[in-house]
Amino acid sequence: MTTRHLVLDYINRYLNGQITLAQLVEWAETTLIEPAIPDNEDADVIMDVLSYLGAADTRGFPLTWGLLTEFIERLGGTVRVKVQYA
Repeated sequence: MTTRHLVLDYINRYLNGQITLAQLVEWAETTLIEPAIPDNEDADVIMDVLSYLGAADTRGFPLTWGLLTEFIERLGGTVRVKVQYA
């Protein structure tokens, strides 16, 4: 099932370097084919975010910090940054 939590998880994994941009885009494109969004989820927000993420490897759809923060908030998440020194 495609839920806000699942989309947030993929964005979080991307931001933490656990998946590449190419992997994020591929997941979004694949998910858009048959999103299976439960009735209790906000389908419009999920589809809007997935549509953008699916094109994020093109020049016209850059993934900026501001945009990712907006997506996270629209999906019901909050952003907290933790910097670790080597």
